[in-house]
Amino acid sequence: MGVPAFFRWLSRKYPSVIADCVEQQPVEVDGVMIYPNSAESNPNNVEFDNLYLDMNGIIHPCTHPENKPAPKNEEEMMIAIFECIDRLFRIVRPRKVLYMAIDGVAPRAKMNQQRSRRFRASKETAEKLEEISRIRDDLRARGISLPPEKPKGEHFDSNCITPGTPFMARLSECLHFYIHEKLNSDPGWKNIKVILSDANVPGEGEHKIMDYIRKQRAQPDHDPNTQHVLCGADADLIMLGLATHEPNFTIIREEFKPNQPRPCEICGQVGHEVKDCAGIAHDQTNEADIPIGSEPNFIFVRLCVLREYLEKELQMPNLPFQYDLDRAIDDWVFMCFFVGNDFLPHLPSLEIREGAIDRLVTLYKKAVYKTGGWLTDSGNVSLERVQLIMTELGEAEDSIFKKRQETEKYFRERNKKNRRRERMTRSFQRPSRGQFAPQALGRNQHVNPVQNARQEAYQMRMQGVSAAERQVRGVDPNAALNSMLRPEGQGNQAQGQWGQRGNQDRNDEDSNSEPEPDDEVRLWEDGFKDRYYSSKFGVEVSNIAFRHKLGLEYVLGLCWVLKYYYQGCASWKWYFPHHYAPFASDFVNITALNKEFEKGTQPFRPLEQLMGVFPAASSSHVPEPWAELMSDPHSEIIDFYPTDFKIDLNGKKFAWQGVALLPFVDEARLFHALEPYYEKLTKEEVKRNVRGDDRLYVSNYHPHSNFLNILYESDNFDQEFERVIEGVKGRLLLARDRVNYGGCLRSPLRSLTNVTGNSVVCVRFRDPAYDDKFIFPARRLPGAIDPPRVLKPEDYDPNRGQWRPQIGMAPPSHKVAVNDAGFRMIRHGAGNYNQRGSYNHNPQNGYSSQSARGHIPDVLGAPPPQERGRGWGHRGGGGGYRGGYQQRGGGGYQQRNTYEGQTQGYFTSEDNRDRSGPSRGHQGNNQRFNPYHQRDDNRRSQQGYGQHQRGGGRGGGRGGGRGGYEQQQQPQQHRF
Repeated sequence: MGVPAFFRWLSRKYPSVIADCVEQQPVEVDGVMIYPNSAESNPNNVEFDNLYLDMNGIIHPCTHPENKPAPKNEEEMMIAIFECIDRLFRIVRPRKVLYMAIDGVAPRAKMNQQRSRRFRASKETAEKLEEISRIRDDLRARGISLPPEKPKGEHFDSNCITPGTPFMARLSECLHFYIHEKLNSDPGWKNIKVILSDANVPGEGEHKIMDYIRKQRAQPDHDPNTQHVLCGADADLIMLGLATHEPNFTIIREEFKPNQPRPCEICGQVGHEVKDCAGIAHDQTNEADIPIGSEPNFIFVRLCVLREYLEKELQMPNLPFQYDLDRAIDDWVFMCFFVGNDFLPHLPSLEIREGAIDRLVTLYKKAVYKTGGWLTDSGNVSLERVQLIMTELGEAEDSIFKKRQETEKYFRERNKKNRRRERMTRSFQRPSRGQFAPQALGRNQHVNPVQNARQEAYQMRMQGVSAAERQVRGVDPNAALNSMLRPEGQGNQAQGQWGQRGNQDRNDEDSNSEPEPDDEVRLWEDGFKDRYYSSKFGVEVSNIAFRHKLGLEYVLGLCWVLKYYYQGCASWKWYFPHHYAPFASDFVNITALNKEFEKGTQPFRPLEQLMGVFPAASSSHVPEPWAELMSDPHSEIIDFYPTDFKIDLNGKKFAWQGVALLPFVDEARLFHALEPYYEKLTKEEVKRNVRGDDRLYVSNYHPHSNFLNILYESDNFDQEFERVIEGVKGRLLLARDRVNYGGCLRSPLRSLTNVTGNSVVCVRFRDPAYDDKFIFPARRLPGAIDPPRVLKPEDYDPNRGQWRPQIGMAPPSHKVAVNDAGFRMIRHGAGNYNQRGSYNHNPQNGYSSQSARGHIPDVLGAPPPQERGRGWGHRGGGGGYRGGYQQRGGGGYQQRNTYEGQTQGYFTSEDNRDRSGPSRGHQGNNQRFNPYHQRDDNRRSQQGYGQHQRGGGRGGGRGGGRGGYEQQQQPQQHRF
């Protein structure tokens, strides 16, 4: 969803929602990779039921990755997609359902955003290719060797990842093969049901998933405690997950790592951008310097923990009616739509970086007390209460804009000072000049070793003086000095170069400075509303009626978005027909708005949708006769496909933040122009233009496979069979692409072998049918059991600092204390090994190598007071939240208990240094523990080490660095 910085804000404000995934790594044996068996118990100690994949979040990074070289061809792209699904399956290990949803044709409200993105992508690609060509020509003219240029046909157009293109049809075919191959061969797949919703099924991928969940949970026999895991990186998945009110809903996504190295698109090396490329040196090969980096880590976003945070955040004591957390969360989701979404431009006064959501929550609580009710109910909006919030927000708009301008001005000045400081630092680091300047060696030259340093220095000094004397006879002393300090043979050129360098520094400062954006509206000055509507909408200042009408259209859009999230698509045709949003103060008399939408609307067909969202540059993906309409100057819809368009920065600094001013597509004109061309479509194109069904796959090992096999005996492809298959209810139909039992399915990829002896059943699947007036209740289902609570009172402290749970998703453990007698017994038993120094004992029943000092320090010892504040080991390490201790010469050693009372040890300083917790590679002997384990357990377990340690730990912080003290062997009671 289009909410800039939403996930970053969420993870910082509610850090405990994040937990690292526990992932078992493959092992290489005799050159063969052995992967973990997904049929075994989940290493996260939670057995998940259903895994839902928003496939577009997998397809895009696999086909055009940002931090590594792109696949060389389409076959490598498909293999990368298969491998990503394999990895996610091994992490989650679903036991009932795997649902793969590819984006189909979206509602018209979303198509406008898709159109903007694709036109931008085409424009940016053309500009980038032009820049690359210019830089290559410049480098080639300077005699610099370059890798061979890619043929024009090899460039991958990411716009092809759109429903209706040949690429998406081939992807569907490959996934059909992949599912058969996995169900036939992988033991972890044999008992699950797989549903594939490809690009021919209308709807966005995540909303097709939500429709499936809504319709299944409305069945009377639905299990209310189903464990759901949804994979995707979009922020709206968090809103959608909360909207289900399922007690066990988790999102899995890649962990974002900023500033990842990207290979240059000219030379293939890392460490610089295209505009700074200097080519490849003559003594280097033309092979790209491919960065060798680890695969991205995955994290869990636990919505049950987010509900705990929101329960605290949305508390409203002494309400005149019964408090309902589910209703309060629905209202919170609704308020997030004001900050940004994929269907409406965000309000000018609301920026998430400025605390917009917190501001709305404050206004919301006041409105609830005043009006005595909630904003929303299962997708319906109370406009009277929304009016109250918008009125109060409108009164604050003036101060919001002025404060924003002051903040931006402050940061511009600060950045300018930082650049000036960096430039001064660079000036002190310039290389030596004159006779002390470093000299480059030729290709065949080498350095002779210095035999007598003093004699060599004397000769160099005398040679320099003699050369200078010959040059400066009859010249004044100042000129002589300048001559002596110039590099030999350069004359005045050196001074010119350094003068140019100084000018270059000044030019760099000018070019890198942040000029104020050209903003004619100037929201921070009086009269901003008149300037805004005149500039953005071209209306007269006196036209107040237009502003109020715009406000009503925007509120109708909010009603549409809320219904879309809670009940499904209310209208496939509706869209907001403007590029900009109104001000909150222009939401006037919205209670009289008619919130009903046109019934019975239908989505575009796939090829029609391509014509509505593609620029002319991507016309190769549409049928050839239709492509002429995008480029023929006499085409009746040529105005839909501008080759250039304006991007309004709208007060922002970067083009990607601006608004693409594209004309909206008139669907009546579009359909009229396409009508004569339908008969020119090929059979393959006609097949790509139909609305399809989901497909359900089960193995013959599944208990319901016998009934599905009976369908194969029928020849009626339109007959529906309503059936419940292990808790999944739907309507089943015969599939034309089925493979008979024992048959063969040919591989669409040359590198993969055919599937022979097939034992997989494939049928078409449709969700259960409901009446148009049916309302899916946004409530907890009867029998739903909340998972154990995770947060403690101290977790709500906003001043606590940024932290997050170490690893996994286990329930919180209880604090275990050892009394003095028990401590002495443990010390007595462990002391013999510590003094011999033969090996290090790992509390996880594993053994590590001998320590740097020949023995493991006494992990039960405590430092004396005189050692307070001394330096730690090599890299700092395991201080913990309030203190800790350090193993000399290595990283930190950190102890904690699991919910079973076992001790977990982590031996890495890197984990503690960057505050991210121990990595998965430091668990030792595949010890598994149930993961809702928190960093607060670590905090509690370490703060009991004593007052001296807490005093030292304040210097080292929660992750290492300086401060603290070295470990000594003196007894003291510990809490694990």
